[in-house]
Amino acid sequence: METPLSPLIFADRARNLHPNRQGVVDGARCLTWLQFFERCDKASVVLQQLGVKEGDRVVTIAPNVLGHLECFYSIPQIGAVLVPLNYRLTPDDFLYMINHSGASVVMVHSSCLEAVDSIRGDLKGVKSFISLDGKRNNWLEYEVLLEDGARKNYRRVSYHESALLTINYTSGTTSKPKGVMITHRNAAINILGTLAHFHLTASDRYLWTLPMFHCNGWGFVWTIAAVGGTHICLSKVDPTKIFSIIHENGANILCAAPTVLIGLLAAPEEQKNKGRAHKVRLITAGAPPAATTLERVEVDLGWEVTQVYGLTETSPFITVSEQRPEDAHCTSEDRARRKALTGVQMIPNAAVRIVDEGGKDVPKDGRTIGEIIAQGNVVMKGYYQDPEATSKAVHDGWFHTGDAAVMHQDGYIEIKDRFKDVIISGGENISSIEVEGIILRHPAVLEVAVVGVPDSRWGEVPHAYVVLRDGVDVQAEDLRLFAYERMAHFKAPKEVCFIKELPKTATGKVKKFMLRPQGQVISRL
Repeated sequence: METPLSPLIFADRARNLHPNRQGVVDGARCLTWLQFFERCDKASVVLQQLGVKEGDRVVTIAPNVLGHLECFYSIPQIGAVLVPLNYRLTPDDFLYMINHSGASVVMVHSSCLEAVDSIRGDLKGVKSFISLDGKRNNWLEYEVLLEDGARKNYRRVSYHESALLTINYTSGTTSKPKGVMITHRNAAINILGTLAHFHLTASDRYLWTLPMFHCNGWGFVWTIAAVGGTHICLSKVDPTKIFSIIHENGANILCAAPTVLIGLLAAPEEQKNKGRAHKVRLITAGAPPAATTLERVEVDLGWEVTQVYGLTETSPFITVSEQRPEDAHCTSEDRARRKALTGVQMIPNAAVRIVDEGGKDVPKDGRTIGEIIAQGNVVMKGYYQDPEATSKAVHDGWFHTGDAAVMHQDGYIEIKDRFKDVIISGGENISSIEVEGIILRHPAVLEVAVVGVPDSRWGEVPHAYVVLRDGVDVQAEDLRLFAYERMAHFKAPKEVCFIKELPKTATGKVKKFMLRPQGQVISRL
């Protein structure tokens, strides 16, 4: 009686229970769930007519638009493997990932057609190039193809839950990008964990502030269908548009990296007033958020924020900063500190431990640093065509995250840093995240990144790069003393440098390697 777990079972539920409910809003275009899935079925027909078979890879390069969302259904329901790429990458990046994945079809948004055309001659394995919107010479037109697909039925294949669903490429900041293999089961369990902790319903209207390509939109490309909610597409993160959509379209839940939260808090008051009038739930991940940022979102905007943690390799969620009943009686500052903790393992995603170099669990003292390791339903199948990297990341039956953390007495995990970002000064470990959290308390600071720089006496010392709020005047020494007075002196930054903006990845993570001496500091003031 067992049936394979897959996000496609949630799509079937939406088809049957919510056919006439509004499923997708993309600008002026609104589709019911029935209309949406009819388009997905047509796209499946098109792909099969183009020769796409079970196990073939199909690349997508697009922002958060209707056509891209449809690919998360039309491709897997014919047994093919979706490969969503970061549309902000360079043509050379596209070249490597498309060829490495062995994709036979590439589906591209109009904003990226020129970039793909520049490398098209080197994409020897690609048989079909499809433009998701608009016309371009030598490209098949998605909407035209759908019209032809309406006259036939696609052949839905049977699949095993361990079959590949997607290949998601890592950022590749220190080496070639790796293709993370996510199975149908991985994604389905991630969705069930999300539903267990966030209690979504058909009345929820999800705003796409998170890129769909990023860990499959943290699974929300399928999660919203599971409850029959509504997708509201947003192709570009813009605080003004976000607040307007919340006000005018009733969006009440969204996901965002901490850097997006900072942008929302910096928006003009008249825009924030639109958001304050609505109860919004916000899920944040991608980098450890500062308690100060979480407090400002909850107090200033009146929104409810929850932090989750995971990696592309874990589909992605493995922990949630779940609040206890007693936390409701805390001050906003204390509650924000609790919410800034990485949290506890999610139901039913994965077992999570923190271990020392010998593989033993660290004590629950909130001080002893170890590595987060995970095991279970959401851990990837491996890296595509890279057994060496797979064996390095997954061994002794556990996936090793590379994240340094401590375990508190109550079982809550707290990430201190990536191991590569821990600053070792005079033999002491310094968490760059801890230092950043202190500096962010200063009212003049908008963003900050702390890195270790070489020092002849201490080996390394903390160095802070700060982005100031508009219209403020503060000296570097003022910020250095501000931190010095609020933490152990050896942890305080020895130098503060003001820059116009922090270098970031497309998903909002700070590129700290560019701020270190061997890197390149951008836009120093």
